[in-house]
Amino acid sequence: MLPYLSVFLTGLFFSFIGSIPPGTLNVSVLQLGLQKKVNTALRFALAVSIIEYPYAWIAVEFESWLTSSPLIIENFQLITAILMTTLGIYTIWSSRKPSTFSVKFSESGFRRGIVLSLVNPMAIPYWMGATAYFKAQGWVDLSSEGLIHSYVLGTSVGAMALLTLFVFMANRLAKYVQENLFIKMLPGFIMLALGLWAFARYFF
Repeated sequence: MLPYLSVFLTGLFFSFIGSIPPGTLNVSVLQLGLQKKVNTALRFALAVSIIEYPYAWIAVEFESWLTSSPLIIENFQLITAILMTTLGIYTIWSSRKPSTFSVKFSESGFRRGIVLSLVNPMAIPYWMGATAYFKAQGWVDLSSEGLIHSYVLGTSVGAMALLTLFVFMANRLAKYVQENLFIKMLPGFIMLALGLWAFARYFF
């Protein structure tokens, strides 16, 4: 039982820490919290934590294969760049003049979280590097399927814990922050910047 708990807590802790830097997903959660859409934000956080599981599992299972296939990583980065840039432009545009679809999409925290998580697979390179380091340091033993799934479950719980904390921190600040266009457009600007950054890294 102790090895399972150890890998679970390792995944949880480093997922919590790794989710702190500003990014599309946690800024979107903060945005929803500032708009006092707590239930929507929690559904969004749940969706993100669910997608974290398969992405972390892919990183663990295919660590050696992915790192030895530069062509796959380069194409994967280009696809991500295109998707993130497109979503960023769409988010900025829909914030200024929301359509019926964009309103429903924004109000559906779970579906929005699923889509943004799927096209923002930052968890894969993060967990590939982190897992390789943990294994090299002897911090985790992932020699069985049970240990791997305990570790990956920890990454999902850690992401959910951090995003939930963001939700309630933002909700407490909501009364001090008036709803404005910038708050609505901020995730779009971040997605656009990440997409352009990915393009720059791919081409230069």
